[in-house]
Amino acid sequence: MRIPVQSKPSSVLTAAQARVHGINSTQLTRLVRAGKLVRIGRGLYVKAQDDVSEHRSLAEARAQARKGVVCLISALRFHDITTQAPFEVWLAIGHKDRAPQIDATSVRIVRFSGTALTEGIEHHMIDGVDVPVYSVAKTVADCFKFRFKIGLDVALEALREALSSRKATRDEIMRFARICRVANVIRPYLEAST
Repeated sequence: MRIPVQSKPSSVLTAAQARVHGINSTQLTRLVRAGKLVRIGRGLYVKAQDDVSEHRSLAEARAQARKGVVCLISALRFHDITTQAPFEVWLAIGHKDRAPQIDATSVRIVRFSGTALTEGIEHHMIDGVDVPVYSVAKTVADCFKFRFKIGLDVALEALREALSSRKATRDEIMRFARICRVANVIRPYLEAST
């Protein structure tokens, strides 16, 4: 029996994807017992010989939380603009969305609304899973919006790193700061960094 995978050799497979390829739950169980698949969570599998990529937890969380967008510290880490090493995946969902039940990865849910939820999303393929991640500029603005939750020092580090690495411009950051309604908060820090 051929195990379906996405375009990359190392990929996360959901039970729903397996069903599309004609593999039922009994067959998945047999593949796990035979050592061809490893069950990493409820309805979530990887090939047994797969190497674990640096961002595998993002792919695992996304495979189980279809409406989630990687945000805040996890997005900073993905874009390599922080020294923080989050032990959980930070996901943004809408205010009225049901919180996903994820058992493969530790997840921190943050509620966003309106354009703060929908703007600034980039799509990246991680282990064969399409993972939406907020852009660098949007993530910096989000860090200032949630500065009491993650710490002002993390937000300031993100701003410094984004500007010094040229991964975001002042104008991009201010655009998203207006969307996130933190333009007045972030402006003095932007002016001080010139």
